[in-house]
Amino acid sequence: MSAQLTTGMGSDQSNSINNTAANALKIEAPTGRKSVIKRLISAYRNTPRKFKVGLLIIVFFVLLSVIGPFVRPYNPNSNLTNPNIVNNSPSFSHWLGTDYQGNDVLSEVLVGTGPTLLLGLITGLISTTVAIVIGVLAGYYGGIFDHILSLFTNVFLMIPALPLLIVLEAFLQNNGTYTMALVLSVLGWPWGAKVIRAQTMSLRNQDFVAAAKETGESNFRIMAIEITPRMISLIASGFIYAVLYGITASVGLMFLGFDTTAITLGGMLFNAQNQVAIQSGYIWWYMPPALIVAVFGMGLVLLNYGLDEIGNPRLRDANRYGKLGRKNMRPSDPTPVLALLSNQGEKGFLSKLTSNGFSRRSLETSPKSEG
Repeated sequence: MSAQLTTGMGSDQSNSINNTAANALKIEAPTGRKSVIKRLISAYRNTPRKFKVGLLIIVFFVLLSVIGPFVRPYNPNSNLTNPNIVNNSPSFSHWLGTDYQGNDVLSEVLVGTGPTLLLGLITGLISTTVAIVIGVLAGYYGGIFDHILSLFTNVFLMIPALPLLIVLEAFLQNNGTYTMALVLSVLGWPWGAKVIRAQTMSLRNQDFVAAAKETGESNFRIMAIEITPRMISLIASGFIYAVLYGITASVGLMFLGFDTTAITLGGMLFNAQNQVAIQSGYIWWYMPPALIVAVFGMGLVLLNYGLDEIGNPRLRDANRYGKLGRKNMRPSDPTPVLALLSNQGEKGFLSKLTSNGFSRRSLETSPKSEG
């Protein structure tokens, strides 16, 4: 009888435990998803201000390049000159004015932003991939292999970039966005390869690499799994600058007249320069594409500075503000002791130093110099 009671109580207790566990799982599932979202939001809030501003700028222009062709008010590819609206200033019907053919400048900006950013992205991907492969191989193996790859890299560094790009573009005769991206990638990888090589040489002698070799891992696995992921911040920084290089170099080449068949920001600047828009004062024609390139480049630079602060604790701590009285102070700011003493009405040499900002000129007015 007692055994049956014990068995019944045990089964009831186990059922209650199972029900409680099931309810807990049902409750924790959405809570877990919410916690992930909260972590992402908190991580974004804790990022440096430069990273936030740069990310917002990049996201804005990426969205503009994606949805721009679908919301353009006019067709910028009409190529039908309308003498009634040629070079018109901004108005309600044409928010950014018209060009020498009467095409809407806003529509050209919305359509031309995408190919320009795509060209920079392709250039960044190709250049960064080549830099990773050559830099990691040269830094890991060393010896004669390193000498050959380093010589190869130095040769490309010594080549004058702009003349070679002009010659290659003239030889290829306007073969499109992908061809220009390939041409720009030819000269976009050497700096990144040298930086990655130096970092790989410092990592290959670490204990985790020796442990991986002792366990029998192959060299390819060590380079791909052990070494490369530890340089992700360095690679991300190199990729951002490669994208910036691709955009600015492509716009510069298009401004010189290469590959102006498609509607791009560089092509708009070429047409504006070719039709003497700057001398004629048609600021609405050349200013929008120039501002987009400048602001997007600023966003990339701010994003890179933010990544540096995230990966480098010293930079992150140096940019934090602390309160001292009513004044915001950084850890790198000088001590405010002298300023406090000068505010108390101290006379003499110390007051002169603090009133003059503790500079070389203040030292020249010291008691010794006065004597």
